Amino acid sequence: MELRTLRYFVAVAEELHFGRAAARLHMSQPPLSRAIKQLESEVGAALFDRSSSGVSLTPVGAVLLDEARSLLDHADRVRARVAAAAGAATITVGLLGDSTDPGATRLARAYHRRHPRVEVRVRETDLTDPTCGLHAGLVDVALTRGPFDETGLTVHELRADPVGALLRADDPLARRGSLKLADLADRRWFLFPEGADPLWQSYWNGGEPREGPVVRAVQECRQAVLWNGTVGMTLLDHEPGEGLAVVPLIDMPPSRVVVAWNEGDSNPLIRSFLQTAVAAYRN
Repeated sequence: MELRTLRYFVAVAEELHFGRAAARLHMSQPPLSRAIKQLESEVGAALFDRSSSGVSLTPVGAVLLDEARSLLDHADRVRARVAAAAGAATITVGLLGDSTDPGATRLARAYHRRHPRVEVRVRETDLTDPTCGLHAGLVDVALTRGPFDETGLTVHELRADPVGALLRADDPLARRGSLKLADLADRRWFLFPEGADPLWQSYWNGGEPREGPVVRAVQECRQAVLWNGTVGMTLLDHEPGEGLAVVPLIDMPPSRVVVAWNEGDSNPLIRSFLQTAVAAYRN
């Protein structure tokens, strides 16, 4: 079995959809289907049950998935160790500023255990650049939040977090059990600087043009609300701080935690970063 074919198989097994797996692998669906059929011929058994209701793993496929993940993980470790021996084992990770996500903490610990000789360089960015320097070529991989311009990037979602309106604690709306965007239509919102990614700006402004003070960091968002009585959005489970409150926004899609990297970058340390991140955020 070739490692490339096993990667194809793992993608289909994780997506349980040939179309999504093909998109994830940046290939068309017919050669992916042919590769899986060839693998089934080599194994001598069906790996997937295909029906009108979808795709599911067979018992043989479930066994191969465990083994394939182990083999691919070992292959990535070999590449990383060889790179370390050559003195080239470094990876630059972009992080969105002021992140206290426990998933990121688990990821850092797990990645260090997995690659103790790899030097991880961290570049933290403010809220003006959700790609954390990917488009500018400043980082190898980013742990960030969408949405943003994904042109030339590969993006993998790790988790989706509900959001709420960030308000002063004495704001009359803070006593509500939930809000809709229409409830905030006549309010001033905090904004990101001119030139910020339009998709990113639009999401955090609820899809509407707004007026209000310009902010660059999470603390500036909170201070804008506290000092000016402006409003904005934040993660629902974030502790807002004294004098502030968060009320669920029931008509806003959740904020996506994602790993992103440049399309076509075959650096095994990036692939290992993704695998470690998926496991860290699954827990």
